[in-house]
Amino acid sequence: MREDGIWKIIGAVRGVFDALPHRAALGFGATLARAVGFLSRKGTDRAEKNCVRALQVGVTTARSIVRESYGNLGRSIAEFSRMPRREEILDNMEIHGEEHLKRALAAGKGVILLSAHLGNWEMGAAALARKGYPVNAIGADQRDDRITDLISGIRESCGVRTVGKGFDLKAAFRCLKSGEALAILIDQDAKSHGLVVPFLGLPASTPYGPVKMARRLGSAILPVFAIRRGTGHLHDLNILPPLVLQEGENLEMDVTLCNNIINTWIMEYPGQWLWLTDRWAWTSETAGF
Repeated sequence: MREDGIWKIIGAVRGVFDALPHRAALGFGATLARAVGFLSRKGTDRAEKNCVRALQVGVTTARSIVRESYGNLGRSIAEFSRMPRREEILDNMEIHGEEHLKRALAAGKGVILLSAHLGNWEMGAAALARKGYPVNAIGADQRDDRITDLISGIRESCGVRTVGKGFDLKAAFRCLKSGEALAILIDQDAKSHGLVVPFLGLPASTPYGPVKMARRLGSAILPVFAIRRGTGHLHDLNILPPLVLQEGENLEMDVTLCNNIINTWIMEYPGQWLWLTDRWAWTSETAGF
């Protein structure tokens, strides 16, 4: 079975991550991910083409950005895998703007931590949970339930509670009504369930659930980005002031606002964004964009 083979490979790679010194494990993760990218030419070619279109750069620059993206992903996977056994990894995260989170939580209406697959998003949530903040994350629903459970288990070992599988709206509402923080990554193709607004200048189906929940419950939306310093093991967790939603209920403008703040950070750190996911797949297939 293909799933069984992948599961065995995951176990073997995690064993190597645990056996190596921390920086060596990150280097191994980066090398392994870049090798996968080299072998997966179809996905890598698509990522490079998307990078050219979205950033308006040449092919050579796009190829360098995508290669860097694979390296960052490999380092991030190594860090995530090692977190339950080596909590000192979270000491490699310096937090900026923590006062925004404290103030938002004090309002008692819940906080939406708006983020993207940028830097090491999992470490950002874990660092906040380790400091005692009530952090929840939407469940990562994978094809293999064992992988889903592994991701949830690693998160929970660091204090991050997993809310359902996929986007469980009722569970998300419950944690916000309890005055807790909910981390949501909205840089994913929402297909027919999203709102088509620009993402890096190209039409993309975008989840609008966070905006709807914030409107209904009065929850603050705080953009949060855990950025890697260069290609090393140190990070900066940037917590920004709450987004100011439009007066009235203009869903399109609010969702565009969310995308715009993410776009700004991706433009600043393009090699740390997950280009290998086809952000514009649905709009490309259905509308020909």
